[in-house]
Amino acid sequence: MNLTNIFESTDFVHASGTKEELQVAEFLKGQCEELGVTAKIEAFRVAMGNIEESHLFADGKEIPCKAFNCCGSGVVEGELYYMPGTDPVSVAGAKDKIVLLDTQGIGFFGYQDLMKAGAKGIIFQYGNVHFPNTDIDQRDLREAVVGEERKVLCAMIHSSQAVELVKNKVKNIRLEVFQKEYDGQSHNVVAELPGKRDEFIVLTAHYDTTSLSHGAYDNMSGCAGLLGIMEQLKGKELNYGLRLVFCGSEERGLLGSKAYVRDHKEELEKIVLNINLDMIGTYLGKFIACVSAEDKLVHYISYMAAETGFPVEAKSGVYSSDSTPFADGGVPALSFARISSPNVTPIHCRYDVKEVMSMEQLQRDIDFLVKFTQHFANAVVCPVAREIPEKIKKELDEYLFRKRKEQ
Repeated sequence: MNLTNIFESTDFVHASGTKEELQVAEFLKGQCEELGVTAKIEAFRVAMGNIEESHLFADGKEIPCKAFNCCGSGVVEGELYYMPGTDPVSVAGAKDKIVLLDTQGIGFFGYQDLMKAGAKGIIFQYGNVHFPNTDIDQRDLREAVVGEERKVLCAMIHSSQAVELVKNKVKNIRLEVFQKEYDGQSHNVVAELPGKRDEFIVLTAHYDTTSLSHGAYDNMSGCAGLLGIMEQLKGKELNYGLRLVFCGSEERGLLGSKAYVRDHKEELEKIVLNINLDMIGTYLGKFIACVSAEDKLVHYISYMAAETGFPVEAKSGVYSSDSTPFADGGVPALSFARISSPNVTPIHCRYDVKEVMSMEQLQRDIDFLVKFTQHFANAVVCPVAREIPEKIKKELDEYLFRKRKEQ
């Protein structure tokens, strides 16, 4: 398998629900088949929006913006309210205002609070005022965030423009958005290596990108990891089979892994472990494992790191990636990643391209992951308890917006 070819063949934006995302899904299916492993593509629904027109006027002067997909259509006008915090005192001032936040997005409870306070619209900001480019990311107003509340118009502006709005004490904002919303499709690619037992291990990695990124680090690197594991373990006798799932639409709220867990609910009892790969193989950065399972697995990974001479920082918790829906479904899960500084390998922007990747480090990461996977695939009985600790359940409730995070 040619690792470099994987990155060269996917060196373009392939965001959720687009024809480019499907193109990469078909490429990954083809890569599996070249390795002699049958793969299939499973479709699932994603909410999509086609922005026809969007304008943002600050005291009558138009400034560049990108409206959020799926935030509705129409025109809203009101007083600008810069709100750097989401505390109750700050939120109380949002009534009948167009709210400017310091963030690129908003969580469920933050959105619910703003709607209950009577906010008329929301402006987010993206970018770095010191960078030469003035990119604005394309985001969506997620169904999971809106819940049962009303939709309001939302738009992203560049951070340099946000500074100007505040510096110039802009009073009035007018936001115009016109779009067509529709049900689109995203896809998971599913391949399998058989085992002796009826139970199996699921390995996951997402392949979609954000609207500006080519997604080499985040996360074609994880997909290359899955293909590397497949290449080294295909044809070997395994006690537990391996099901490899390349997930679509992770960047829009883990939609691919959520769809897989939902659509394969009857099989969850047969999954003994989920191993997720999200961002590996960079020149710099430490290798980490985040375990949403019993603490014994954290210790096991630390011991294996010492045994193999491959440093891993292992901890328990909930990781913001495709391991989370599996853990929420009762499957012991963990994510591996090589975390590099955002000043070296930034994600969700134009700088996430193949040049940030080290093929040598990626191969070393894959070799460790093969050893780890093979240990569990050949276990007489999977040693990881099939129970999610209470502290992890609490974190899952907070991450998935079922409970507010304790301050």
